[in-house]
Amino acid sequence: MIKFGPSGNSASFYQMGYKHTVQAPEYLNKFGLDCFEYSFGRGITLSADKAVEIGRAFAEADKEISVHAPYFINFANPDDEAAQKSYGYVINSAKFLKLFGGRRLVFHPAAQGKATREEAVLRTADRLKVLRDLIYENELQDLMFCPETMGKLAQIGTLEEIVEFCKIDPVFTPAIDFGHINAREQGSLKTAEDYKSRLEYAIAELGYERMKNFHVHFSKIMYGGKGEIKHLTFADDVYGPEFGPLAVALKQLKLEPYIVSESDGTQAEDARAMKEIYFNTADC
Repeated sequence: MIKFGPSGNSASFYQMGYKHTVQAPEYLNKFGLDCFEYSFGRGITLSADKAVEIGRAFAEADKEISVHAPYFINFANPDDEAAQKSYGYVINSAKFLKLFGGRRLVFHPAAQGKATREEAVLRTADRLKVLRDLIYENELQDLMFCPETMGKLAQIGTLEEIVEFCKIDPVFTPAIDFGHINAREQGSLKTAEDYKSRLEYAIAELGYERMKNFHVHFSKIMYGGKGEIKHLTFADDVYGPEFGPLAVALKQLKLEPYIVSESDGTQAEDARAMKEIYFNTADC
């Protein structure tokens, strides 16, 4: 079943008197939302006991929780010691995801750095094969590890690169950030066909079953010549992309992803708007 929810707690979460993510399921209920993404972007500072408490609250409310691994991950870094840290960020995030009772872990694959694009992509792929082995060694293969499409030209993470990474092993499922794709491609996502062509490509390469419940990040994003600049809210009418055409494409292709709003401060409000658009959209 398709699900909608915010990445982290919106400004209104605190304005309504809530203080901790353990209260997020109650907040999500008020917005009619289904899921939540907990970010370890700046590192894992949560205790195991608190993670279990949060997980229990989500389970009792029948809300799904996912995790975003730290932003420091860079599997294209030529330094092997840095690569070891990246493995640790993913595996440790996955262990906390288990404590939450969730299944989906999103991570940024890499940055190009001073290497050529081809060198950086090949190094990333090789490191992801090592990560695959670590996932199985730690008995975490029941989770979904989701490399994300990225919004800056200097980052590794075009849709094509992400799809190739996911061919390494079934533990990998694409996290397609349509705001990032739109920013990277200078406003390329406008019509349902624009979305549909990209989704059909991923389905052709990975198969329908792998893509049916893939992971989505969505927000409007300001961009410039080098791609992404900053996340915006649905109030923006300049940069886009718009969610309506994606809703049409998802229905036409019978895809039911887990959709996370990454709007700047209005994540829950914009997640609710996407859910309303989706259920009020015809598939043609």
